[in-house]
Amino acid sequence: DKVSKNETGLTVGLYTYPTLMAADILLYDTDYVPVGIDQKQHVELTRDIAVRMNNLYQQDLFTVPEPVIEQVGAKIYSLSEPTKKMSKSDALDDKGTIYLLDDPKKARKKIMSAVTDSYNQITFDPEKQPGIANLLTIGASLKNISIDQILEETKGFQYGALKKYVADIVETFLVDLQAKYQHVLDSGLIDETFKAGAQKARKIAQEKLGTVQEIIGLEI
Repeated sequence: DKVSKNETGLTVGLYTYPTLMAADILLYDTDYVPVGIDQKQHVELTRDIAVRMNNLYQQDLFTVPEPVIEQVGAKIYSLSEPTKKMSKSDALDDKGTIYLLDDPKKARKKIMSAVTDSYNQITFDPEKQPGIANLLTIGASLKNISIDQILEETKGFQYGALKKYVADIVETFLVDLQAKYQHVLDSGLIDETFKAGAQKARKIAQEKLGTVQEIIGLEI
């Protein structure tokens, strides 16, 4: 996706990112990694590296992590082009993307303008009805309910009613989230957390790096 959207501005970071992500995971002996579907392959690479290193040095050098993927909402699609992923980096698809700091009313308008289809029936069929499936997924994810549950709640709805239903959910979610965001921003908690987290992470990383260097013969 990133290659197709940005043919001239690619950097080596695009290709080294999976390895960097693997290092961040392995350095802290991570058991579980919550990811979206798009990042599952990165965790698989991390697992391969861990298994190969453990086998090569005949010991449990690295923890082999497991990906954790939500059953609902692991991948959200564009509201304007529901066959492609919703992306914060796609400047050309502002109407199709909901940002967490969007004005809630603006986000509501985006939902109300979402592309659907001409079937005029609410079913969860990502291939036949990607726009409807996407709206159902967004609503179910934010309400923390299953697709079956949201289908039951929207039974008999026309498309306009479905959009209003999802728009209400999104608007309420953003209002609450942004209030919490502003509270944390104003409290100084972010700086305190970053500082404490950095100290803790640095200690763990230094110990792990020292162990790995010793085992593979790269002591400095």
